[in-house]
Amino acid sequence: MLTLLLYVVIIAVIAALLFFVASAVFGRGEQLEPLPEGTTATVLPADGVTGDDVRVLKFQQTLRGYKPSEVDWALDRLGAEIDLLRSRLEPDRDDDRDEQ
Repeated sequence: MLTLLLYVVIIAVIAALLFFVASAVFGRGEQLEPLPEGTTATVLPADGVTGDDVRVLKFQQTLRGYKPSEVDWALDRLGAEIDLLRSRLEPDRDDDRDEQ
């Protein structure tokens, strides 16, 4: 029984070593290198956000999805941009109503 347990442990150690060697040699399968710690690829212009800016928006991936702080920041920026555009349109709508 002890011999069987020893074989299982040896096989597990060899499998773990092979996995780590393969991971080191072949990487994680990403197309790009991972970003350095503390940096982000999440970028939006200071103002005048366009649809193309949103389409190319990238978030740093974590173990369980995207980094929540980056997604929250992007949504806040887009919300502010929408509010700004709506506020610019409101006077035009009031002028249209006055003319009718």
